[in-house]
Amino acid sequence: MQSFDTDRERAACDLAARLFFELKKNDNRFSLQRKIGDHMRRDNLTLDEVEQVLERWKLEGPHGG
Repeated sequence: MQSFDTDRERAACDLAARLFFELKKNDNRFSLQRKIGDHMRRDNLTLDEVEQVLERWKLEGPHGG
């Protein structure tokens, strides 16, 4: 299991799991991949970018709202 160092990282990981994403950490960057559907993948993201992608997905869903 991946280790997330801060509360913010753990919260992003929890939200990712609820939205069927896999979040991986590589140093201070992250990759985010959808576990179902189109298996969308984004690499080399900052934590801010991860949060933005997840919040947008949470609000708009896979069809963009």
